[in-house]
Amino acid sequence: MPGRIAQVLKKKDIKIEFYAYSTCISVYMYNMFPWLGPWIKNLTRLKKNVADMKMLVTELVRGLKETLNPHMCRGFVDSFLVRKQTLEESGNMDSFYHDNNLVFSVGNLFGAGTDTTGTTLRWGLLLMAKYPHIQDRVLEEISRVIGSRQPLAEDRKNLPYTDAVIHETQRLANIAPMSIPHNTRRDVTFRGYFIKCRGHLIPLLSSVLQDDSEWESPHTFNPTHFLDEQGGFVKRDAFMAFYAGRRVCLGEGLARMELFLFFTSLLQHFSFSPPPGVTENDLDRTPSVGFTLNPSPHQLCAVIRI
Repeated sequence: MPGRIAQVLKKKDIKIEFYAYSTCISVYMYNMFPWLGPWIKNLTRLKKNVADMKMLVTELVRGLKETLNPHMCRGFVDSFLVRKQTLEESGNMDSFYHDNNLVFSVGNLFGAGTDTTGTTLRWGLLLMAKYPHIQDRVLEEISRVIGSRQPLAEDRKNLPYTDAVIHETQRLANIAPMSIPHNTRRDVTFRGYFIKCRGHLIPLLSSVLQDDSEWESPHTFNPTHFLDEQGGFVKRDAFMAFYAGRRVCLGEGLARMELFLFFTSLLQHFSFSPPPGVTENDLDRTPSVGFTLNPSPHQLCAVIRI
């Protein structure tokens, strides 16, 4: 499925240009203050890219719809279409399973999952190069538990330290500090504040992920935040990298699996270090601000492990 979408998007290089505009600070400000729209130059171009993206994903969905086999599910689009078909056959013509929702769901899953996973991995590799003693411990655990075979999703429960390093990377990197704007479905009074129906809410995840009262060393890269005294993995309630509640990130399960498999595979085959002439202390953890917080531009050496 992602491969099919990538082939379609490649026709106009929309994906690269879309992220270039969507991650700039001016568009980030627009999400918080929509009234700034008329003064934001990139907004018009971004809206055109969104329209182009919608058109190309619609083309993809049309092709899958024409070859749909209800008895052979090829992925998300097929599942959505089969459910839509079933509801319509039962007389329900006014459900959330309609073409517009399908197109935007595909675009959101592909776009959001590509940028956030890639950004988190870049942070992970930077931190491994900056803290080689942690990288060595990750490799030791991977070598002892997995060896040279390909990592599997079910290996995560047997790699508590590696899992803790991934979670600590997500916590410290905090790539989406304001998450995604949400709307209220009804009038709400919260802690004395009145929020009207359809009011915009922008959560500040930094307030939890780097809270002094929740983490022993909130501004330090410390994988033991997620380990108990016996070295087992501990899930912390204050870990809210995927937001929380009923509107938690739809791709959380997929993202967790992708991050684990990519990260362990990379550490299994490569050793990451600063380039010649650069020390670990020279590697800067200051993020490059945009729609997501990316590492500042830097170079790393990836040396094949023998």
